[in-house]
Amino acid sequence: MFWEAIGAVVLGYALSWAAAHRLAHRLPSRRAVLGAGVLGSLFGALITHAALGPGHALGTLLGAVAVAAVVLSLLLRPTRRLRRSAATQT
Repeated sequence: MFWEAIGAVVLGYALSWAAAHRLAHRLPSRRAVLGAGVLGSLFGALITHAALGPGHALGTLLGAVAVAAVVLSLLLRPTRRLRRSAATQT
């Protein structure tokens, strides 16, 4: 479990760094993004490890990356203001 947690932290940090680098204009501060990615991956690793049990390191890491991606997607802001169509205004 220790190595799975270390692997989840590394993968969460890498995913959040890539998101912060690529989508900086749509995300809050870099510190918040990096923290959310790491904590999301740790939480995902914990949940996945509890569901799968020991001996499924690859599955645990995949679950950690999936949860980190979901947490990071919740931080995204729209690129521009959404417009209401003419059909919905009536």
